[in-house]
Amino acid sequence: MEKGLPPPPIIPPNVKPEKLDSPKHSLISRPGFGSAGRRISLLANHFKVLVKSPDEIFYQYTVSINSEDQRAVESKGIGRRVIDKLYQTYSSELGEKQFAYDGEKSLYTVGPLPQNKLEFAVVLEESFAKRGSPAHSGSPGEVSKRSKRSLHPNSFTVEISYAAKIPLKSIALALHGAEAEKSQDALRVLDIILRQQAANRGCLLVRQSFFHDDSRNLTDVGGGVTGCRGFHASFRPTLGGLSLNMDVSTTMILTPGPVIDFLLANQSARDPRNIDWTKAKRMLKNMRVKTRHNNREFKITGLSEKPCNQQFFPLKVRSSDGGKDGETLEVTVYEYFTKHRNIELKYSAYMPCLNVGKSKKPSYLPLELCSLVSLQRYTKALSSMQRASLVEKSRQKPQERIRVVTDAVKNYRYDDDPLLTVCGISIEKQLTQVDGRILEAPKLKVGNNEDCVPRNGRWNFNNKPIERPHTLIEEDQQYRRSGPVARVDKMFELITAKLPGPPQFILCILPERKNSDIYGPWKKKSLTEFGIATQCISPTKINDQYLTNVLLKINSKLGGTNSLLAIEQSSRIPLIKDTPTMILGMDVSHGSPGRSDVPSVAAVVGSRSWPLISRYRAAVRTQSSKVEMIECLYKPLANGDDDGIMRELLIDFYQTSNGRKPAQIVVFRDGVSESQFNQVLTHELDQMLKAFQHLGESKVPKFTVIVAQKNHHTKLFQSGSPDNVPPGTVVDTNVVHPRNYDFYLCAQAGMIGTSRPAHYHVLIDEIGFSPDDLQNLIHSLSYVYQRSTCAISIVAPICYAHLAAAQMGQFIKFEDFSETSSGHKSLTTAGSAIPVPELPRLHKDVAGSMFFC
Repeated sequence: MEKGLPPPPIIPPNVKPEKLDSPKHSLISRPGFGSAGRRISLLANHFKVLVKSPDEIFYQYTVSINSEDQRAVESKGIGRRVIDKLYQTYSSELGEKQFAYDGEKSLYTVGPLPQNKLEFAVVLEESFAKRGSPAHSGSPGEVSKRSKRSLHPNSFTVEISYAAKIPLKSIALALHGAEAEKSQDALRVLDIILRQQAANRGCLLVRQSFFHDDSRNLTDVGGGVTGCRGFHASFRPTLGGLSLNMDVSTTMILTPGPVIDFLLANQSARDPRNIDWTKAKRMLKNMRVKTRHNNREFKITGLSEKPCNQQFFPLKVRSSDGGKDGETLEVTVYEYFTKHRNIELKYSAYMPCLNVGKSKKPSYLPLELCSLVSLQRYTKALSSMQRASLVEKSRQKPQERIRVVTDAVKNYRYDDDPLLTVCGISIEKQLTQVDGRILEAPKLKVGNNEDCVPRNGRWNFNNKPIERPHTLIEEDQQYRRSGPVARVDKMFELITAKLPGPPQFILCILPERKNSDIYGPWKKKSLTEFGIATQCISPTKINDQYLTNVLLKINSKLGGTNSLLAIEQSSRIPLIKDTPTMILGMDVSHGSPGRSDVPSVAAVVGSRSWPLISRYRAAVRTQSSKVEMIECLYKPLANGDDDGIMRELLIDFYQTSNGRKPAQIVVFRDGVSESQFNQVLTHELDQMLKAFQHLGESKVPKFTVIVAQKNHHTKLFQSGSPDNVPPGTVVDTNVVHPRNYDFYLCAQAGMIGTSRPAHYHVLIDEIGFSPDDLQNLIHSLSYVYQRSTCAISIVAPICYAHLAAAQMGQFIKFEDFSETSSGHKSLTTAGSAIPVPELPRLHKDVAGSMFFC
């Protein structure tokens, strides 16, 4: 790309923009099936479901639970206990009907209840509302009374009101290709039945997955965190009929055991004296603990301000004659438990207490009396070490996964569930047989126009070295204790002083791993202020493959191309070779769970230099926290300009493609669920069209929009083989959607564990690819990832978008997200405007580079 030139408009500046009518798009149906490739017999972890009574009707009822003081009960745990008790007490009034309860507001029966509106009084023997009363909150006599009161019957009022009918046959209609409105509702009822069964077994429920704390399922990954293996189970409509998709699933839980052990592990502290209690307070909030001395459960609300032996509270002591009127003493928590309760405390005296009360009415417990309850989810981001440990310890070979999943379907005896039995639902016990095809690997061009034929999804670039660096510059020792931003500033001052001019490239060797605090400020400084390509490394083990991978990244950042498709170089890609075509990869990166103050980062990469499809430019913007739909594809400003992502990429395509405008755009979208497909078309595609309208374009390009999903639960296996499916395996029959246009593709060679195919959904296809042409294009785009010498599991543009979002997200790591921060406003769910800090724009010298590689 020529540097220093102003970006030319896609249209002449004097043309007045015409208003385009945004066409209304809807999901397309499958146009046919692919036939290319070598046939292969496969198995999928789908279990065929037979429905013998399809005319049954689910009745949905709204459930309202109120406590004695007329407050609505929100806790799922209490809700399930109340409804269980209701069934035990009033089964005759319910017409002996079995029901499925979702734990919240909905209840389902097969056939109607005796009345459309029912009201019941339900009594639980144990009061959940008061079981959290701490043991020290009064005199010993009062403690006894509190204990008795906590076991006093607790009353609830339950209202059950008719809401809707959901016919089971709507699933059969959907299986035959009809857009049955109620089919998703019926499938949801079936899934709720599975969830209820898991809840009755005491499992932790996470969406459609369930976990129990059998020690054989637990894997310690360090930091007080444990990987818990369970199962995903969901009913899915497929081309081959209704199936149960059963898969191994993993969630992260807090390692159960003494709270002090968790804190030591979480902070990598040698002993309690090294614990950072400010950090501990944030970490422990809302965790559930069980006490050793009275076996009760509490929720942690905070920590005491003072140590256990200095934290006073008022203790009311009865008079000597046993009367109610006694004096009130100020005693420490430590003194109360050791002297008044005769409980030995070995090490709690100098530690804060756990607060399990309310902010205005605290209740304290010594730390060593408390242990973390099992099956509590850990939702914070894992460290790189924890992730690596989890991956290594949770790998399963294909045959082992087949055995584990098949055993689970047999052991859980879903056929015996009373509700499924009423519907005549039975589930086969063996995996579904599937016909697959192995697509031929694309031929590549590498180096000086050399031919390269990948074998088993891989090729080799070893022993190609580059020139030695101009000079070596080391950080001044005196600045190593400074903050990350200050360290980076000083390092660039040193570089500027020692070099005769701006360097073309900097190799930065970090003292810690790449996720260190220095990384974000370093990338921000080099890419936005200086416009210099940089490569950060922190090698722990150096070999030929490591050096090759580093060199691949450096070459890409400096504008080199490591490999091209042979048909790309010779301009022979079907439907792309003759028509200017831009390929987009789109992704949104969200902050850590629970951090609603950190903005999300949207990234879109667009191909450049048509007819090539291996070089990309990235456009990245911040947007409202946790929002998945991309907000800045089109961004009109007050002065009439458009500062959106699409304009930036369209102009770049025009500049690098000899003044050709894209007549076709292939969009690859990552990270959206099936429930969001229509939003991609109505929101994101509409923004793209508005960007064209703003540029004055009267002719709208043809769009093909494809969603790529990695996080799904369909696995493919070779029949009778211990190995993973071969690279290039595609499946577009049997286990795919009965109407929508989707297919599974396993482009990568799975060397360890069990391969996960990518699940591609074609939402619209105005370009008109044949199934074979589209599958081959997507397969080929898995071979042009410039950082790798092997085919990857998802198309390269999506990987690039993910990298760009993650890297530029590091720029705002040290931003202050207070109300004074600059940036555009966004609305919270409560409707109040909060600022979204803007990302700094890339320097013009690197804006068009593949800086994200």
